[in-house]
Amino acid sequence: MKSLVPPVLRDEPQFARLFIGQSLSVVGDRVSFVAVPFAVLSVGGSASDVGLLAAAGLVPMLLFALVGGVWADRFPRHRIMLVSDLVRFAVQGIAAALLLTGVAEVRHLVLLMIVFGTADAFFMPAATGLMPLLVGADRLREANALRGFVQSAGLVVGPALAGGLVALAGPGGALAVDALTFAASAAFLARLTPRGTAPGTPPSAPGGKFLGELRAGWTQVRSRTWVWSGMAAISVYHVVVLPAVFVLGPVLAEDEWGGAVGWSVVTAGFGIGSIVGDVCAYRIGVRHPMALAAAALAVGSCQAVIIGSGATLAVITVLEAVTGVAVSLFFVIWETALQTHIPEAALSRVSSYDYLLSSGLMPLGLALAGPVSDSLGVRPTLYAMTLVAVPASLALLCVPAVRRLPAHAPDTAGGGDDVRTATEAGVP
Repeated sequence: MKSLVPPVLRDEPQFARLFIGQSLSVVGDRVSFVAVPFAVLSVGGSASDVGLLAAAGLVPMLLFALVGGVWADRFPRHRIMLVSDLVRFAVQGIAAALLLTGVAEVRHLVLLMIVFGTADAFFMPAATGLMPLLVGADRLREANALRGFVQSAGLVVGPALAGGLVALAGPGGALAVDALTFAASAAFLARLTPRGTAPGTPPSAPGGKFLGELRAGWTQVRSRTWVWSGMAAISVYHVVVLPAVFVLGPVLAEDEWGGAVGWSVVTAGFGIGSIVGDVCAYRIGVRHPMALAAAALAVGSCQAVIIGSGATLAVITVLEAVTGVAVSLFFVIWETALQTHIPEAALSRVSSYDYLLSSGLMPLGLALAGPVSDSLGVRPTLYAMTLVAVPASLALLCVPAVRRLPAHAPDTAGGGDDVRTATEAGVP
């Protein structure tokens, strides 16, 4: 009988450990995704406060993402991720305790989210850079698709669990579960033994100069049209589209869809679509994957108008599932392209610029979504978001280097539209 275990999990035991630990953590993340907005509302917060809290978790990305990228190219990436998980375990545990004891205020939650976001800023570049040290180059797309599958499945399991937890134990109980999943993830990270840095791409020395290493990472970005244009499109998605999901979606859910339960249904629909997208990314290989990714991003950028369409909850859920397919396809392809075409020794720095220009700028959209919707109305704001985001993603499809980027790196390290060796591109 053919094994149901994907080959990449059988053949790459270190990745299997990471996969299990992150699978547990992702469920907690998805619980938190639903619970945090309602935690703010439960202590008397407004729509603007929901946006403020989400922004507080992302502002540290502006301050620490580049530091995290340099550190992750200097030091063991899995150790950075371990420390980050332990910090987030503590933060979510404290938030849960404050909510369960009834003493939480919006300002407490904002301060805790700043600490949480700081830990995130170090975790994300390290996680992207860790993958080539756990998985062979020919298995990166499969591994990223499986990671995406877990994240998408978490959008189904997590919100369903969150809806029950919020109803039974309040947002504090839901955050306590999230805290425990960070502890579980840390336990698996502690057992990882990644391979060494790939031959030909010497790692940064601990005594290297920070600004020099940062400039070397930026050289990797600006020398590839497909990288910087992709980052620009992703920034628009994070700044314009995602505030509709993080801020205005829960507000509409509270007013029209039955609160946390209704929002959980919509989020689960997106998760189901994301699972389908990850399966497609795992099974389907194309010669020029970034062209497909750009088209998928245009579809995913329609989320704001769908949420504000005024359609029934069932119709919105189905349409969100379609956007889930597209968003998963895009991010699996994008992450695999970076890991394939960027020298491994500079990968965390490049990904830190990615996070800085996307998640780091996202607080601007989150902070403005509430006040703008208070002035213009929720639905007009959602329609305006779509009119900005969809053309931006279509513009990405017009970039020749995006349409022509091959699925596999050429023999010369670096790849993309400006083929360079690691040394030529400024990797220390």
